[in-house]
Amino acid sequence: MKQNFFTLSNFFRISILILIGYFFPFCLAYGFAEPAVATASGNEGFWLWKLLGRLHPLAVHFPVTLLCLAAILEIVTFRNFTSRLRPGIDLLVLIGAVGAVVAAILGWMLAGQEDYAGDLLTIHRWTGVATAVLGGVSALMLYFIEKQERWNLIKVYRGILLFTAVGVTAAGHYGASLTHGDVYLTSVMPWSNDYENTPAGEKKFTLVSLQEGGKLDEAQEIELNVQVRAIFAHSCYKCHSTDKIKGELRLDQKDLVFKGGKSGPIIVPGQPEKSELVRRITLPRSHKESMPGKGKALSPEDIALITYWIKKGATWPDKGQKSIYRIAELKPRKPALPPPPANAQLQNPVDLWVNDYFKKNERTWPAVVSDRTYLRRIYLDIIGMVPTPEELEAFKQDSRPDKRASWVRQLLNRNEDYALHWLTFWNDALRNDYSGTGYITNGRYNISDWLYKSLQSNKPYNQFVKELLNPTEESKGFISGIQWRGVVNASQRVEMQAAQNVSQVLLGLNLKCASCHDSFVSDWKLADAYAFANVFADSTLEINRCDVPTGKMADTRILWEELGTIDKNAPVKVKLQQLADNLAKPQNGRLYRTIVNRVWAQLMGRGIVTPVDAMDNEPWNQNLLDWLASDFMARNYDVKELIYLITTSKTYQLPSVSIKDVNIMNAPDYKFTGMIRRRMSAEQFADAVSSTIQPIYPDSAVQYNPYGKEKT
Repeated sequence: MKQNFFTLSNFFRISILILIGYFFPFCLAYGFAEPAVATASGNEGFWLWKLLGRLHPLAVHFPVTLLCLAAILEIVTFRNFTSRLRPGIDLLVLIGAVGAVVAAILGWMLAGQEDYAGDLLTIHRWTGVATAVLGGVSALMLYFIEKQERWNLIKVYRGILLFTAVGVTAAGHYGASLTHGDVYLTSVMPWSNDYENTPAGEKKFTLVSLQEGGKLDEAQEIELNVQVRAIFAHSCYKCHSTDKIKGELRLDQKDLVFKGGKSGPIIVPGQPEKSELVRRITLPRSHKESMPGKGKALSPEDIALITYWIKKGATWPDKGQKSIYRIAELKPRKPALPPPPANAQLQNPVDLWVNDYFKKNERTWPAVVSDRTYLRRIYLDIIGMVPTPEELEAFKQDSRPDKRASWVRQLLNRNEDYALHWLTFWNDALRNDYSGTGYITNGRYNISDWLYKSLQSNKPYNQFVKELLNPTEESKGFISGIQWRGVVNASQRVEMQAAQNVSQVLLGLNLKCASCHDSFVSDWKLADAYAFANVFADSTLEINRCDVPTGKMADTRILWEELGTIDKNAPVKVKLQQLADNLAKPQNGRLYRTIVNRVWAQLMGRGIVTPVDAMDNEPWNQNLLDWLASDFMARNYDVKELIYLITTSKTYQLPSVSIKDVNIMNAPDYKFTGMIRRRMSAEQFADAVSSTIQPIYPDSAVQYNPYGKEKT
């Protein structure tokens, strides 16, 4: 005999209670509660609604447990729907469904009364509502199955119940992320980047030198301010920015930071001991007022940095100031060469600039490297292989006074070897690969053949850039990016990938931060990134901030409007032609400084500007960078001539310098003394072993064959 929990009269009573419990509080919430997206001052609602809303965390765990347990029991009794566990399962489903509805109502009221907002709240809210609806449907399905004996609905009911369990779990996860921060789970995983117990020595923050005395100069103040704002962004924005405003405090704008929160100002410039911010971040983690309240604690270095910043007056440039960031000059510039010294044989323009630099920094020229070291150096740098014993001997016996320059020219004329070696350099820069993500679904295109032929023929760089920006079928892979399968973040759509890749590779500008929100490490805004991405789009893009649509449509323009305009109404092909013509024009000195700097870094181990993707950083020799870029344009954009000029300089022939701490190499006050000592690349090592001992890889491992032969 079947054991049924439901009777018709009980079902109707319960249904009426559910409907009353569902709609009546909603009416109250909409009538009396504050808007769902709260503001810093919008939390003065009726006390009862606040009290009911704050019962949400208590009420929400009950249906999570019941519905998940019911789903597990349904799986256990999969082959026997009318098992002895049926009355218990029915009760779990009914009470869980009612509990989910109550939790959803209380959660909606909580969102209207407290300082919550943003896309995470929206996701949490609607997954909760969906769970409540699915729970009710599951209970209704049980009634039809057991009371009306519609056994054909069992599979449908169980499927809905499983979805309900998944939904209530997801809603709980998003709720935990909203309350505790999105690193709440990952912060306890040792392999995660968010691991809260990461030793201080492994932190990736570089602190400003904490000097007790003296006044910071302008550059140090800017660096200190940027690092403090970065800490706020990574550790505090989840509770104190536009998406969520706990305690009426926002830390994403200068005026709001110094305004403070509900308890008053949090910063007293020059007096960290009286600043509430310092008190909160130095409290024990167990203290209820410790900040950050959720997620991982600030490191000792971060706390010291904020404390030092406040001690030095909490400097923060005014909104009206032009910029707190260094912005590199766009126009080309060709400074006059320094005169050659009377007592030294320095004729190469690179050496003249370096000699001028050495004099200003009170350095002397070391002796150049031996013939053996120099030959090995140019072989590895130009064609990627080590010289044979016969070639070493021939170079040793060469008595010509210009033999080093002659051998450089000889290597540059080995077009196939040159192209194969520098193919690796450009593959890395242009994100070109032979296989992997995107290829199996035709969501990515290989440009290896076009790239090899361009290098082999020594294509002028301005034409090289034009063919990347306004591509042929063979070169379209660069701006086409990767068409990811499924739903992706708005900042990873192919048009935004194109904007990011073009700006970073060709212009030395990282737009990734500004592709999601206004950058806090540069002056570039979200609107700028979307306007540039629109150049690559066949329809106008809607601006998404942190993956949430804003309802605003993007403009269409290149990053520096003084280089020219783009017709926003033109087809994509026309826009790309305009982009190529505008960016490759001689007036764009940034484009040519970027390639000169990349080649210098490849040959010398460190760019004149570092990193090579951040051309707004201070170069160690601005005149050298500007002159090389202008000379590069004057020599018909010839990359081989640029390599020849550098590798025949005495500067290139100086002994290599060993640097043990990478922070020294990347420091703003870096001093050039010679090329950085480098390891062989994986390709160079494999070729060296293969040519002297035996091949490391079989012919079948060849990924690209420029000669068109089949792989064997």
